[in-house]
Amino acid sequence: MIRPAIRNATLALMTAAALSACATGGSYVQSDQYGNPTEQQSRTGRNALIGTAIGVAAGLLSGNSATERRQHAMVGAGIGALAGAGVGAYQNRQEAALRQRTANTGIDVQRQGDNIVLNLPDGITFDFGKSALKPQFYSALNGVASTLKEYDQTMIEVVGHTDSIGSDAVNNRLSKERADSVASYLTAQGVQSVRMETLGAGKAYPIADNSTDAGRAKNRRVEIRVIPLTQ
Repeated sequence: MIRPAIRNATLALMTAAALSACATGGSYVQSDQYGNPTEQQSRTGRNALIGTAIGVAAGLLSGNSATERRQHAMVGAGIGALAGAGVGAYQNRQEAALRQRTANTGIDVQRQGDNIVLNLPDGITFDFGKSALKPQFYSALNGVASTLKEYDQTMIEVVGHTDSIGSDAVNNRLSKERADSVASYLTAQGVQSVRMETLGAGKAYPIADNSTDAGRAKNRRVEIRVIPLTQ
């Protein structure tokens, strides 16, 4: 059962979108927090986005799990699902594009079944103990964003991880903030937010030995999991 708070928040989104559709006015200018070029949107375009928001909100009201609700919301946003043998072929093409566009950036691309996992080491992504993206990493993420936009029949999990040093509270907060920073940047580049979920895993899932400097460095990372939307 969907919690009342989620249902109420979603209904509020639907109501706000419907009210916005009645507003008068021409175009407006929108810019993002990373200083990217502004985008001019017409009143017609705005109303189209309102219609999409209502579809997404309706999708969030159905489904018995977070994954199911995200799938329904994506369908509500007009994103089609993959079926059968087409799933593997679709992910093969996306994997190849990601490898090409992230070559020599420090991003590691791995294939796990039909899922694609991108590993973003914190040393090239964030300063120590910080959650703001390094500006020099923007171009690498731009390659990721352009691919995710092109291959939009996927769900995206952005998960932050830390090493074992420090308290659980600090590590959980920092890992979530870093995941949010990556997701926000991808959204600013045009990746649909309805496709994304962010999580802070803290130190719970190490991939290397936390007793060594090299191991701790590997454990400090953000992972982007690209999961096909299937029927």
